[in-house]
Amino acid sequence: MNFESEIAQGKFFIPECTVCEKIVWPPAEFCNNCMGTVSLKKGDFMGKILEYSVHNEAYFCIVEIENTFRIMAKISEKPHIGQDVKISKCGINNGNYFFQVN
Repeated sequence: MNFESEIAQGKFFIPECTVCEKIVWPPAEFCNNCMGTVSLKKGDFMGKILEYSVHNEAYFCIVEIENTFRIMAKISEKPHIGQDVKISKCGINNGNYFFQVN
């Protein structure tokens, strides 16, 4: 099981080192801290909106997940700074990860 194959199926996991337990982002096979192997951690991960923008009536936001790493995501309603969200949809489109939060 690797991050790319899981996200391609719409499943979000957090890559975590099996040795030092550091979250590895961007996703990789080996930890960038200790070179340990990485496994995928399943869960309902929460994030917080740090900033947002609107373009053609679509909202995009920067979300910090688990107080550790940041992603850019789409959100369907006008967000507010500090809003708690979780990933509702994810995948790969044209070779790029995409995320939607609510």
